[in-house]
Amino acid sequence: MKFGLLFEMQRPYEGTEIDWNALYRETLDQCELADQVGFDNLWFVEHHFLFGFSGSPCPEVMFGALSQRTKNIRIGFGVSVLPNHHPIRVAERVAMVDQLTNGRVEVGTGRSNAYEQVGQGIDPRETRERWDEAITMLPKIWQSDEFSWEGKYWNVPPRRVLPKPFQTPHPRLYLACTQTESFRLAAQKGIGVLSSASYAVEILKEHVQVYRDAIKDADPVGAEINNFWGNNVHSFCSKDDQAAKELCADSMKTFFGPDKPYIQGRINAYEELLEAWGGVPDNLKADFGRWLRQSDDEHKEQAAEAGISLDSGPGAARAAVAELDANVLADRGVIIAGNPESCIKTIKMYEDIGVDQIMLIMQTETIPHDKVMESIELYGKEVIPAFAGVNAA
Repeated sequence: MKFGLLFEMQRPYEGTEIDWNALYRETLDQCELADQVGFDNLWFVEHHFLFGFSGSPCPEVMFGALSQRTKNIRIGFGVSVLPNHHPIRVAERVAMVDQLTNGRVEVGTGRSNAYEQVGQGIDPRETRERWDEAITMLPKIWQSDEFSWEGKYWNVPPRRVLPKPFQTPHPRLYLACTQTESFRLAAQKGIGVLSSASYAVEILKEHVQVYRDAIKDADPVGAEINNFWGNNVHSFCSKDDQAAKELCADSMKTFFGPDKPYIQGRINAYEELLEAWGGVPDNLKADFGRWLRQSDDEHKEQAAEAGISLDSGPGAARAAVAELDANVLADRGVIIAGNPESCIKTIKMYEDIGVDQIMLIMQTETIPHDKVMESIELYGKEVIPAFAGVNAA
């Protein structure tokens, strides 16, 4: 098992006041500590306009600083939003960071969301095709002495694109995925998965298997097939087991609050979260069973046996998500939280279903800097060493 940290670059804030300087300084300190204690990867998102949620519009700027402040840890675009940029510029930025880090760069890619796309003059209806064209171009740019291209969205006359990456044949490519269709697309292209949704481990297991089966028939866009699965998961480790679970559960629920970009504009968003997180637990079915989807025959039967009506109600699924117990979320692997022993137990669940790396979300608006540093240090001292033999193998 590999260990990564994923940064939206969040921090506690009040109203419209955000101390950007402190945010970036704290982030660099957290990354430097992660390198020192044995984490494998750092991943940074690219988001625009998401005030109060993400302060990471240009991760390559952070990478310039991290290239000098870290020694061993790999640094990943998690992700570069390909439809927003000319592929030549993406190729150049990646190659420069790869040179500065002596070949420590990973390249996640994605399409973002309509709110961010429209704000930059990008037609959301074009983003799938734009991504497809760009992901095809990137490996060719890196491997060509002289590159040229005639496509639907970009045309490049013969040019020498400089510099080339430090890694040969080129840095590994990934796709940020949230749905089965995306997992299959990544497999088809022969690129890795950065799963950016939260799942109970038993449900995630099915998605990992879909990808593993599909990548056997890959037609890779790059020089090599990358069959790596990284999975986002909220995490917090502390000596106080229950307090750590409670803090992490609150952090994740705030992350998926009704004002957040992963929720806004999505019909049945909380119903989908409930399903992904393993459904309503037995102890809450009496309270929330009547709001389970009427189209779900299994839930219909369960409700009928319990004498529960399935009349839908506005905001009910959101209320059910809010009531999910921190221990339930930890037991299902939706969060990795608690003392080191609890974290190790949950991480082994991910390892058993074939996840290659857990990409831990620790720095959020509800978890302050000192707590993040505490968690990173404890991971380094007691959690990561528990997997050292496996990693070495």
